[in-house]
Amino acid sequence: MRRTRLKYAGLAVLLVLGGWTAGGTGPASANDSAPAADAVEPASAGLLQAMQRDLGLTKQQAKARLAAERTAMNLAPKARKAAGAVYGGSWFDSKSGRLTVAVTPDAPEATVRKVRATGAAVRTVAHSARELDAAKARIDRMNAPSGVSSWHVDPAGSTVVVNVVRDKQTDNDVRRFVSRARAAGPVTVDTVAAAPSTFAAGTVGGDPYYTGNVRCSIGFSVHGGFVTAGHCGQPGGTVRGWDGSHIGTFQGSSFPDNDYAWVSVGSGWWTVPVVLGWGTVPDRLVRGSAEAPVGSSICRSGSTTHWHCGNVLAKNETVNYSQGAVHQMSKTSVCAEPGDSGGSFISGEQAQGVTSGGWGNCSGGGETWFQPVNEILNRYGLTLHTA
Repeated sequence: MRRTRLKYAGLAVLLVLGGWTAGGTGPASANDSAPAADAVEPASAGLLQAMQRDLGLTKQQAKARLAAERTAMNLAPKARKAAGAVYGGSWFDSKSGRLTVAVTPDAPEATVRKVRATGAAVRTVAHSARELDAAKARIDRMNAPSGVSSWHVDPAGSTVVVNVVRDKQTDNDVRRFVSRARAAGPVTVDTVAAAPSTFAAGTVGGDPYYTGNVRCSIGFSVHGGFVTAGHCGQPGGTVRGWDGSHIGTFQGSSFPDNDYAWVSVGSGWWTVPVVLGWGTVPDRLVRGSAEAPVGSSICRSGSTTHWHCGNVLAKNETVNYSQGAVHQMSKTSVCAEPGDSGGSFISGEQAQGVTSGGWGNCSGGGETWFQPVNEILNRYGLTLHTA
């Protein structure tokens, strides 16, 4: 089944690891894809089942949440513009089903009214997004020990959260780092169960693409190729498909600091705007890349563990891998395992990013980070292939 989907009559179809159905192939860039969030299709039974399984929702709750998240996704940029200099961040509140926008205590009443007029709820917080981002940037310039997992801005708490591996809390290097981080701005320390690692894997049977003896997953089709994780290959590296045939070549790659790459395709392979559902859900058309707010549901497709869903937990998080720090990542509660690296993160029909790494597995749970897709498109001047 998988092989006939990838190659037919001598022509291989380059799949975004997710799903596909019949559809057009009109281009969309990172900058013009956001309005496509309005172009949605009814939620499939498979997607609703996956959300019920992974998020503990009823069918009706899953339907309602998807509708509310689409609304929040469209509101977020309008609400941020309305808040202006007093903007403190935003997130999707799954309990109320609304986008919440934070503003600082000095916000003029007229500004608060403008934000509320967009349809968003408003909360007052201690610090602006600009102040929190500046504090995080100062922490980014520090060298973190292995016992520090990651750090990100938490708009709801109006703080920078530094995540420390639980059994490393008392290490002297960790304590020194935390002390320096607290001096950089408002900081809260949380603990996590394990240190993060990337999800590349040695060559095994199954899907996807291979470079050397590493197996990774395709992220999203772009015109001329696909995007994926940077730790999967270096510029000039050749890429093979499931059948060992040549797909193309890494044209750009960055890891650490970032974790993204793009591969040009040829040799009879071509691109389609889909994400495989792996039989769990119908294959998903990609219609754009509007960014889902923190708190939104999100699903991931990868060649090892296939289709899983969870929530967006944080954005602009710096992840401290053993190979070095990676910046501007988004954290999720979705599980993943080796070989899923590079695969698709998608919310509804909107591309979100490519799988980087995390901790845990799909038996016991864990957390996974992705590199936002719009950053990759802008970095390399690529155009997302959309339906």
